[in-house]
Amino acid sequence: MGFKTGIVGLPNVGKSTLFNALTRTAAAQAANFPFCTIEPNVGEVAVPDMRVDKLAEIAKSAKTIPTRMTFVDIAGLVKGASKGEGLGNQFLANIREVDAIAHVLRCFEDGDVTHVEGRIDPVADAETIETELMLADLESIEKRMQGLVRKVRGGDKEALLQERLLKAAQAALENGQPARVVDVSDEDAKAWDGLQLLTTKPVLFVCNVAEDEAAQGNEHSEAVAKMAEEQGAASVVISAKIEEEISQLDPEEAEMFLSEMGLEEPGLDRLIKAGYKLLNLQTYFTAGPKESRAWTIAEGTLAPQAAGVIHGDFERAFIRAETIAYDDYIALGGEQGAKDAGKMRAEGKGYIVKDGDVLNFLHGA
Repeated sequence: MGFKTGIVGLPNVGKSTLFNALTRTAAAQAANFPFCTIEPNVGEVAVPDMRVDKLAEIAKSAKTIPTRMTFVDIAGLVKGASKGEGLGNQFLANIREVDAIAHVLRCFEDGDVTHVEGRIDPVADAETIETELMLADLESIEKRMQGLVRKVRGGDKEALLQERLLKAAQAALENGQPARVVDVSDEDAKAWDGLQLLTTKPVLFVCNVAEDEAAQGNEHSEAVAKMAEEQGAASVVISAKIEEEISQLDPEEAEMFLSEMGLEEPGLDRLIKAGYKLLNLQTYFTAGPKESRAWTIAEGTLAPQAAGVIHGDFERAFIRAETIAYDDYIALGGEQGAKDAGKMRAEGKGYIVKDGDVLNFLHGA
């Protein structure tokens, strides 16, 4: 199960620098001119989670495999993108394919790095991109509504459902709000997701600050945090330059560097964790002599679907899941200790997997 977070923002805000650090590569060209990222660069990063290392130690695993998240570095956006300005059409097509948006905002002063609007105002920058996404959604809704007219007149149930949802989204957008503010019932959730509206995607604001402001942030990042709180969104403070430097160091050097900068952990770790939380994701584990591995699932996933993340056959032929809570596995010294203490449970198809569960799936042929 893949989860993609798109890194977006105006040109020259540090998107590609951040992406380079995230993926520990120089795959995205970081340069001081608009649209240096023409095609979206894709990279997978490990989700920081020390639990899988502890499980591997107890299970004496030959390998340790963390769960992963995909980041997509998308070309810079400018005002008018919804009408095709700059690389607008391509930007909108690329962002439609991601599950969430990490919106990088320039919160640093630097006369050597040009701002496309000629000023430093991250809140205004956020509004620029949000407005373009909203305009693109309104145009998409209008076209879809026109295409539904005949089916709606004929009483087609699916068309009537789509029309109702599109009108709800349209009302929010015309009121100056993104479509994600619309209250959607569980019954309508699948159809709502099928609309693929850009402003339904969850947003994480990433405040890119100067190196000496990475620990405390600044007035710009504070303004973004206030905006995020008002919108029910999230924000993190990060220095893309620091993260790029750290990505070139070995773990011991990186730890020393962070300590000197007054930071407890890399900003990238906080960014990845925030993205994980933004998408309502959680982790379960498998542990044994061959490997200990973390697996990503959405909150509320049932045991058979969790098994399907490993292999489709596991879901189709699911019998039960032998389940040990992470804390019990650690405290009791592994699987056998948990069994002996009666802490291993046999869970069936209706079991909702919990974060940290250590699972062994039994399935038919």
